[in-house]
Amino acid sequence: MSESVDASRLLDERGLSAFNLKLAAVCFFIVLLDGYDITAMAFAVPMLAKQWSIIDASAFGPVLGASLIGMLLGAPTLGFVGDRFGRKIAIVLSCLIFGGFTWVTVEASSLNALFAFRLLAGVGIGGLLPNVIALTGEFAPRQYRATMIIVMFSGAAFGGAIPGVVSNLLVPTFGWQALFHVGGATPVVVALLCYFLLPESLKFLVLKGNRQEELLKLLAVLRPDRQFAPETSFFIGDERKQRSSFSPKYLFADGLAVITPLLWLLYVVSLMAYFFLLSWTPYLLTSADVPIQKAAIATMLFQFGGAVGGWVLARPIDKMGLTPIAILFVIAVPVTALIGYVGSMSEPLLMLIEFIAGFCVLGIQLGLNATAAMIYPTSIRANGSGWALGIGRVGSIVGPILGGALIQMKLSVTALYMLAAIPLAIGAVACIILARLYVKHFQGAGLGQRDEIDRLAAARD
Repeated sequence: MSESVDASRLLDERGLSAFNLKLAAVCFFIVLLDGYDITAMAFAVPMLAKQWSIIDASAFGPVLGASLIGMLLGAPTLGFVGDRFGRKIAIVLSCLIFGGFTWVTVEASSLNALFAFRLLAGVGIGGLLPNVIALTGEFAPRQYRATMIIVMFSGAAFGGAIPGVVSNLLVPTFGWQALFHVGGATPVVVALLCYFLLPESLKFLVLKGNRQEELLKLLAVLRPDRQFAPETSFFIGDERKQRSSFSPKYLFADGLAVITPLLWLLYVVSLMAYFFLLSWTPYLLTSADVPIQKAAIATMLFQFGGAVGGWVLARPIDKMGLTPIAILFVIAVPVTALIGYVGSMSEPLLMLIEFIAGFCVLGIQLGLNATAAMIYPTSIRANGSGWALGIGRVGSIVGPILGGALIQMKLSVTALYMLAAIPLAIGAVACIILARLYVKHFQGAGLGQRDEIDRLAAARD
């Protein structure tokens, strides 16, 4: 009789290993490319507006939202590829799509062409994120899963800072096209490297059931302390107690009836504020007579602050749940509102405020990404995370477009940043409520302990 082994327990028992750190480093760099691609367009807007003689910069609102619309299309399409053919193949394909269409952006000569290229690039970005989340989460030990996801996602913050470097070093010589040459060529090269270096998801190999030799080779790397016979059968968690099919109603069952809508609201408002700030800050600061080089540095500090915020948040979220995210929401409100006041007053103060704003606003988003991956039980975790990311894209699309509409109304820079703080104020209230509900329904366990709650419940049943 063949041995039957729970592959998820094999990962939990070994703890963090060099394999996890190497995988996190690779995925960090992949997500870094995503952050670069989204931010590069914001840096190109002031230069394109001048070169194309576009007086009303609000005309770039749809262009700034185009890649985000593409992400709505790419997430389900390439998410299906990941489930059907593997996370690795989906990640490689996503990099090729968004790298290729970012590269050809240099040929754009009109807003319509720019919109089309950004839309198609967004399809690749949209497919990249859920597959990278799945790959990182499915290899991480339970007690460190939120931490690994946040560390991996912090790559987006560093990537978002790099266009500022390119703007200062390459754009003066090679023009705005340099932003997209760098942002397009790099993902194509990375796609080829990922094909040879990236491992396939352990969970995917187990669930496919027809790639036993590949699975055994991977387990030999992950658990060199154990030997498995060729006929060993593997499963993930307590499959017999998991739901065999998914329905959206499960997102509202078992204590989630209010938690899920609140989580969706947090995604919408946080992404609305984040993408407003990310898309329009270079333009708004230059409008407030901040030199473009200083505006680039301020945007870089916003991204670096976000990376630091995510790292600081990682272990507290594993241990304390949503309370740290609620605290950042509260702090983010006055800090965001202050950006417009200090923009033309003091450069050192502006840099400090931008760093703190990034620490809070992007730190919140990194924390929510881990929350969505951890707050649901194992049987509906992927779908729960996918729905939260999908609903949240509404905010990421609305943020840049609404920002363009507000700029068209000729509001002052100060007023615009005060308005940007409103979604964060709504998020602060919602997150405080959600944190209390999570404590009430799940005994105050940190997000990293949700799997153990499910395991104990299954044992009692």
